[in-house]
Amino acid sequence: MAISKVIVVGAGPSGLLLALLLANAGINVQVLEAASKLDGSPRATHYSWPAIYELQRAGLLSEVRERGFVTWGGIQWRDLEGNLLARFNPDAITKDYRLHCFPLGELCALIKEHLDRCPNVEVKYLHKALKVDQTQKGAQVWAETPEGEQKFEADYLVGCDGASSRIRSALFGDDFPGRTWDEQIVATNVYYNIERHGWDQGAFIVDPNHWSMALQISLDGMLRVTYGEVPGLTKEQYLARLPEKYRTILPGHPSPGDYKVVNFSPYKIHQRCAKSFRVGRILLAADAAHLCNPFGGLGLTGGIVDVGNLFDCLNGIHQGLASDSILDRYSEVRREKYFTIIDPVSSSNLRRLIQEPGVAMKDDDLFKMADKFRDADFCAQLSLVRDANIKQGFYEIIATNNIPYLNRA
Repeated sequence: MAISKVIVVGAGPSGLLLALLLANAGINVQVLEAASKLDGSPRATHYSWPAIYELQRAGLLSEVRERGFVTWGGIQWRDLEGNLLARFNPDAITKDYRLHCFPLGELCALIKEHLDRCPNVEVKYLHKALKVDQTQKGAQVWAETPEGEQKFEADYLVGCDGASSRIRSALFGDDFPGRTWDEQIVATNVYYNIERHGWDQGAFIVDPNHWSMALQISLDGMLRVTYGEVPGLTKEQYLARLPEKYRTILPGHPSPGDYKVVNFSPYKIHQRCAKSFRVGRILLAADAAHLCNPFGGLGLTGGIVDVGNLFDCLNGIHQGLASDSILDRYSEVRREKYFTIIDPVSSSNLRRLIQEPGVAMKDDDLFKMADKFRDADFCAQLSLVRDANIKQGFYEIIATNNIPYLNRA
């Protein structure tokens, strides 16, 4: 039976992207967002091929490239003195498969522009989800709104409302299995020229005390600088420590007059995954379903692939090509990808930085390939295998449900 309406809770990148994919397929969508506007805080910026694939079929890729850029420099790892430890050579990776850079807040604004042109989508701000319920025929959510508490109904309800998801809490209470890192993260956006110091588009710093990354995120020279800090301080204390951190980790050892800070956001990092991404007609995706640390961009990539897979399942139901049971496979496959790829790889990405460089070069499996990373063809093949493993969940879902319409190469 055709789907008449889907409610998406959360107007973050994954929720908005899911809404756009559904709307383009002719499905009515209502997006409920607790905040008064889209979130513009410093968050993820780089998209690998599995995420680019979803942006392309949502009709966004050309504008992402126009407003952002396709990276040209290779991933670098350096020690605290700036010495190059390893560099991933991207020269043999074609444009379509290279990392694309576009700050997440700007992506949300772009998707919203497209949604505003869709007559079958409604985005409601200041609508905070309070509780949910469901029957065999549909799902309901009650929300606190400027007009008081209201009830909304749809065939399916999708929680894309982030790490503190009200929808996940309504389903599982405080049960969000996993762990919280002891390490403290501070994410900043700042204008500072690192290219003149030979850092190309940026680098990761390997150091037990000053592990960090500095990556260019806009063509006008803005950087995302994310670094580890001592835990337990106030936001004001972290801000007061920022100049000394920048002087230590950035090339050229800049003083406050050498850069311009645009955004500053301390936060804790987690590795967690919900027990299920489906309870009847209520579904979870992206940060509402799973969390990981930001090093390597697997939280962003995993979330976007979640909603791409979920869209294919819902569209298969809508087109009469799949039964409702395909949503169980969505949950099973995406959770399996979390435990086999997202969690272990992102954890390794962070642990790799928090050690002495000499030890890392000797013992870390990735750095043992440092010499091979000079070979552009080797890097291209490695990149394609990695991204295919992330994307593979889609094919596992459709293959087990025999959906020829969705079984594309």
